Amino acid sequence: MSVQLLLAIILGYFVLLMIIAAFASRKAKTTSFFDGDRKSPWFLVAFGMIGSGISAVSLVSIPGNVGNEKLYYFQFILGSIAGYLFIAFVLLPVFFRQQLVSIYSYLLHRFGRTTYHTGAAFFMLSQSFGASLRLLLSVKILQQAFFDQAHLPPAVTVLIVLLMIWLYTHRSGIKTIVWTDALQSFFLVAVLVISIVTVVQHIDTGGKGIVHALTAHPYFSFFDFNPGSGTHFVKQVVSGFLITVALVGLDQSMMQKTLTVSNSRDARKNVLSFSFFIAFAQTLFLLLGTLLYMYAAQQGLALPVANGRFTHPDELFPGLTLRYFGSLGVVAFFIGVIASTFASMDSCIAALTTSLSYDFFDFANKPAPVQRRIKTWVLLFVNLVIYVIVLCFWRSEGSIINFIFKVAGYTYGPLLGIYLVGLFTKMQLKDRWVPLMALLAPLLTMVINQYLLHLGFDPGFLNIFVNAVLTMLLLWIIRK
Repeated sequence: MSVQLLLAIILGYFVLLMIIAAFASRKAKTTSFFDGDRKSPWFLVAFGMIGSGISAVSLVSIPGNVGNEKLYYFQFILGSIAGYLFIAFVLLPVFFRQQLVSIYSYLLHRFGRTTYHTGAAFFMLSQSFGASLRLLLSVKILQQAFFDQAHLPPAVTVLIVLLMIWLYTHRSGIKTIVWTDALQSFFLVAVLVISIVTVVQHIDTGGKGIVHALTAHPYFSFFDFNPGSGTHFVKQVVSGFLITVALVGLDQSMMQKTLTVSNSRDARKNVLSFSFFIAFAQTLFLLLGTLLYMYAAQQGLALPVANGRFTHPDELFPGLTLRYFGSLGVVAFFIGVIASTFASMDSCIAALTTSLSYDFFDFANKPAPVQRRIKTWVLLFVNLVIYVIVLCFWRSEGSIINFIFKVAGYTYGPLLGIYLVGLFTKMQLKDRWVPLMALLAPLLTMVINQYLLHLGFDPGFLNIFVNAVLTMLLLWIIRK
């Protein structure tokens, strides 16, 4: 695949986004960046959220991780469906009833300003690292496929990607993103289908049919009932539920688009529809991963292994595509990476800008000229933070999706615990002590995690459960 063709794809895709941005940002106000004027069609938001929910991490890490954990991620998907039901029927009515722009404003009304700032700060910490790691994976793929051939260093590649996102979102933010993400979701779904078809065409099934070959493969196992395993059924389902509630329901970047819908009933339709879309897409990614490992085995490819585990699973899909699946496979995969990168990053940047502006700079109570200055400088600051984090983690190895969920277990756990106390109890807190409890909970979780590993019990993603429970117990101690 020539550098000129890949450059044409990038520029053509970017021009298309700019055209949509120009259309969507007509009559946009400063506040349109944050709330989309609350006029977004629910079905458009639901479809567009596929791109934000998948990201390049799902595109690469879910198939790649099949080699180490078979199809056990499907258990996590089952738990996530229950999480979406909780979001639709418990969280959304609360957020719409209070007409929130930043969902962390709920904590201000329920507990006080210190708790409010604590929740927003934990979101910003987790989202900054999560968004940066997702961008890191995308840029590594783009670097390998294109920018290395153009002799551009990673620091320049990251800067170019962030600049492109800024150009089509800086004016009207979430109002534009609702439309551009719908386009990007379409491309992602198309890429997923094309990738599966392409891989199937390259696999020799010995005349038995692809379904028989797939189901007979040793990786074709959906459930793990080994109690000591980190992918045990109960651990994965519970973690899927809690992580979905935390990373979607309590995540400004995911909920911000939902809150641009005009009413709670349509917003509920959006979340329920999105839950079906994303669960189906992630299951297809798992099956794609099995197909990729089948092909690699047939070709006799020596994938790097250490301690019985593949050490670079995130490189499987891009590596095979760029070397073995022809021009159509490369073009489809390349478009998928670009679409998933933009779809996930634009929402994260808009959410971080919203949270910092509303939760720490009192954006809603400032005059229009001050609002414009706040939005501009906060947006630049958010991009700078993401840029620095990506470069700091550039040489990291292993599965990015596992690392993101592990980080989320420590950073979103306190946020989840605080919201559960607020929603399901009448407890009032000594507001000034909440930050200390929110910091103490993940530290205790880390100690418990190491102790359980020493005993031979891997808690997996259940750290978020332990963290949330410890947070609730610590908050009980400082109740009024």
